[in-house]
Amino acid sequence: METQLEEVTETILSRVGKHVVLALPLGLGKPNPLVNALYRRAKADAGIRLDIVTALSLDLPTPGSDLEARFLTPFLDRHFGTDYPRLEYVADLAARKLPDNITVTEFYLQSGSQLGNPLVQRRYISSNYTHVARDLIDRGVNVAMQLVAEGELDGRRRYSLSCNPDVTLDLMDRLSRRPDLDCMLIGQVHRELPLMHGDALVDEDYFDVLLPAGDDYRLFALPRGPVSLQDHWVGLQASRLVADAGTLQIGIGSLSDALVNALILRQKHNALYRRVVAETDGDAGTLTEKIGGLAEFERGLYGASEMFMDGFMHLYRAGILKREVFEDASHQAQSDAGTLPEELRGRGAIMDGAFFLGSHEFYAFLRELSESERPRFRMTSVGRVNQLYGGNEALEVAQRRRARFINSCMMVTLTGAAVSDGLSDHQVVSGVGGQYNFVAMAHAMEDGRSILMLRSTRTQGGKLRSNIVWEYPHTTIPRHLRDIVVTEYGVADLRGRSDEECIQALLCICDARFVSELADKAVKAGKLSEHWQPPAQVRGNTPDRLADRLRATGASEHFARFPFGSDFTTLEQQLGAALKRLQAMQRKRWPLLAAALRGDPARWPEAMARMQLDRPQGLKDRLIARLLAAALTETAR
Repeated sequence: METQLEEVTETILSRVGKHVVLALPLGLGKPNPLVNALYRRAKADAGIRLDIVTALSLDLPTPGSDLEARFLTPFLDRHFGTDYPRLEYVADLAARKLPDNITVTEFYLQSGSQLGNPLVQRRYISSNYTHVARDLIDRGVNVAMQLVAEGELDGRRRYSLSCNPDVTLDLMDRLSRRPDLDCMLIGQVHRELPLMHGDALVDEDYFDVLLPAGDDYRLFALPRGPVSLQDHWVGLQASRLVADAGTLQIGIGSLSDALVNALILRQKHNALYRRVVAETDGDAGTLTEKIGGLAEFERGLYGASEMFMDGFMHLYRAGILKREVFEDASHQAQSDAGTLPEELRGRGAIMDGAFFLGSHEFYAFLRELSESERPRFRMTSVGRVNQLYGGNEALEVAQRRRARFINSCMMVTLTGAAVSDGLSDHQVVSGVGGQYNFVAMAHAMEDGRSILMLRSTRTQGGKLRSNIVWEYPHTTIPRHLRDIVVTEYGVADLRGRSDEECIQALLCICDARFVSELADKAVKAGKLSEHWQPPAQVRGNTPDRLADRLRATGASEHFARFPFGSDFTTLEQQLGAALKRLQAMQRKRWPLLAAALRGDPARWPEAMARMQLDRPQGLKDRLIARLLAAALTETAR
């Protein structure tokens, strides 16, 4: 296979010359070995200029200490495989060793992974997902490559862009109208990729070069993360805004996991769900009646989301993802009216996505879809999923009826602007992605709504801070597109409201410890009446009250730390919590010394064996073992 990769590299250089502008798909679809072969060639020849334009360059976690290595290495080998081909340009970027003749430009980053890396920050492109194909052409793209799936369909060999039709379809469409431009499209088959349907299905002649499957490595799978009680409450509040017979778009992360968990509770344990959300907060009660609901999903939801991931799999299995959409307008109208002929039922699509990324379980789910199920999960371009400008807007609006575009953000200003992708000094945490697209689309639809989920507080540098702020020098969503904001304390409806009304609504879902300070700033700016007082219930906006509410309903078991399972063993989950505790201890000398004195490794034999500390070698190992034992004891309480 190595020889074949070198041959393709030679083919690229002979066709486009020594200035290669390489487009790579976001996330999963990068053919890492082929990318590495071209990258090595450019590193070895300073006469080659290689410009890589991509997004979300996935990489394995790198242990930061000996203790982290003891914890992570066995897990990484088990989860990703010992032969996972790390992207070499990512490793060189992390080490600040990227050659001068090579540039890497990304429009979306692994969240927080590149903070403090000047080379990545300087070369970041802030772009809507739907504008990426245009921007690639403007930057002179002449090579694009990605992983593809291969299979038999209707008696003939077909290929699928599978996990990443998102930008590729838009790019190739634009290039088809530009005969003056020459861009090679190179595909490489990966055996683990499912043959996804929809616009992602293509023939062999779609590619300039098509490589067969090589020594397949495991697909990069995201470890399933924990969901905090704070996250669960945010998800609960948002879940009441989702309407039956509607449309759902969600992103990734623990807040989305919490939302999916709450929707499944609403479907499978409806009486319990109603008890948990019975106490309304902020605008939650009014909006539930107006645009959402508390009942089970009888008609179900249709998924239209740039990212197709685990959450939609769980909704499908729970009988929620089942509303069908059709490309024929009359069939769509019949489906919406409940008069669709019997012979057409079960033939519509229930999910349209632009790229997918998730867990090993999710990938297996896609591979194992039956012949009748697979066409119902379509993959298409980001230009089609993220906007209404495809020339058939009336049908697309009908398909996306009662759309709820639910995304996460980091902060919200009191006048309704959202901060989702960057910090005050304009360092990029992640990227805009499709969030702006979905917010704008919600405003363009009669019954669509944008919902931004937000944790009301965060702990930074050991200090509690509010995520509802008076002002912030960087925003992702401007305040003129403000709509619905959800925190663990309730729902704020900002659409069409005055600045003062927005401030009041957001203060009502703010953590009680920050309400007075924020209100004072608004009063001083002349944006809030000095006579305004928050409702009495706002004084109860505390984590303790939420914990008490959950215990009182007897629903705690439905809000687990890992609601959809974990890729870490139970012991590894315990160790992970202990390592976080130990990291917090290290900020202060005396608590660390006290922990070293009281820690008893003999109490934790399995944990010590897992961390290769059951037979400590020297004083350092014995000290680490005692500290870890102390942290395990504290987190087990």
